Amino acid sequence: MKHFLPALVAAALISAPALAQEAGTITLGLGLGYVSPKDGNGIVGPGEADIGSNTRPTLTLEYFIRDNIGIELLAATPFKHSISIVGVGEIGETKHLPPTLSVNWHIPTGGKLTPFVGVGVNYTKFFEESSILGELKLKESFGLAATLGATYAISDRAAVRADLRYIDIDSDVYLDGSKIGTANVDPVVFGVSYVTKF
Repeated sequence: MKHFLPALVAAALISAPALAQEAGTITLGLGLGYVSPKDGNGIVGPGEADIGSNTRPTLTLEYFIRDNIGIELLAATPFKHSISIVGVGEIGETKHLPPTLSVNWHIPTGGKLTPFVGVGVNYTKFFEESSILGELKLKESFGLAATLGATYAISDRAAVRADLRYIDIDSDVYLDGSKIGTANVDPVVFGVSYVTKF
């Protein structure tokens, strides 16, 4: 009898319904994203740039064009980053919006845990730049993106998700109208979210 309860719990977990991902399914995810730029963000003005990390709410909307294959749009509230020069200190800050459109393959497992991989394109718009050095401007960026993650179904209509993204973000930097370098942001983005199926 003492082995019956653990076996019953294990059977329930295995047989619990997975989040359906058939063609025509739409999912909405609400969560948080942590943007962590790579170390060494390029030579900007007097030295090497160092761009700070930031966390903001995120939203994902995914439409499944075929079973297990979805087109996903990632959006977020504006991220805010400090901009420093190594050996000089913080010289300014900027905000950005990085909408990313991806094609994801959700690997069918027959269980509650469903890993996925994706590739896509990113557009990043910088705005509200400020600097103690003068008028700072970061140009918009287009680049590739890659995603690795997993969803864990908690019902047939809801799941929790964790994902890891790499986004290619490179922006030409201008000070008082003159180009002073290129910021190679190239962040890794860690995300967690609650996903609902429609």
